[in-house]
Amino acid sequence: MPKSSDSNMQLPPPLGRDAALFLDFDGTLVGLAPTPEAIEIPPALVALLSDLRDQLGGALAVVSGRQIDSIDRFLAPLRLPAAGEHGVQRRDAKGHMQEQHAPDLVPILEIANELARVHEGLLVERKHAAIALHYRLAPQLEAVCRDAMSRAIDGRPALELMHGKFVFEVKPAGVNKGIAIDAFMTEAPFAGRTPVFAGDDTTDESGFAVVQPRGGIAIKVGSGPSLALHRLESPRAVYEWLVQARDMLVAKPSTQPEEDTQDKTEDPRSPG
Repeated sequence: MPKSSDSNMQLPPPLGRDAALFLDFDGTLVGLAPTPEAIEIPPALVALLSDLRDQLGGALAVVSGRQIDSIDRFLAPLRLPAAGEHGVQRRDAKGHMQEQHAPDLVPILEIANELARVHEGLLVERKHAAIALHYRLAPQLEAVCRDAMSRAIDGRPALELMHGKFVFEVKPAGVNKGIAIDAFMTEAPFAGRTPVFAGDDTTDESGFAVVQPRGGIAIKVGSGPSLALHRLESPRAVYEWLVQARDMLVAKPSTQPEEDTQDKTEDPRSPG
């Protein structure tokens, strides 16, 4: 699928009531920060996402490189369906968690930690099944980080190196956001809906490649070439688009009976 440039992308259309909405987190719902813990959550974001989930019959999920417990912490008390670590973890709408077995990452962690010890400005993040080396505070070290992490996975075909915005991440091979979105689309309440996915990074391209062939909407956040045919310029623009979507859905109540897509014996919004 050819990539679109900034100039020929369009603003996304209004969100339909039949949408299955998938949202990246960092760089999409929230602005990027020097470290993963330094992000700021817009004051009304949690309430907005809760409203949209209700208007979409529960068909709203966060699809992120973060671990799911990190997403939950920043969006508390909201607990949405979510894919974490690019799909290594996935929690469905009923709250059931699936998580891939973590590979042996000790040699990768040792290499990343040694690099961070030698070079100021690098941050090592240990996830369940991945090691992320952030160089946002030292962008001049991009090539050094790439070379070290590439050597770290040499001869280990079960692992792959992924390059995101100012980060190199070693993760299990064959896992990506597109696969996670595909899995959601086989389950209630997402199945049968039109998928919509917004993301800002190269790691989101696999998701765009899944939703557009399904007749869905892919939204690139920020600048740069992308498979996505639609664009929003910033997390602020994403927020405003979501507010408009929420307000339009509230103003036009569904004329169809709401489908019972959730297990009545379990509330996916409750902690646990």
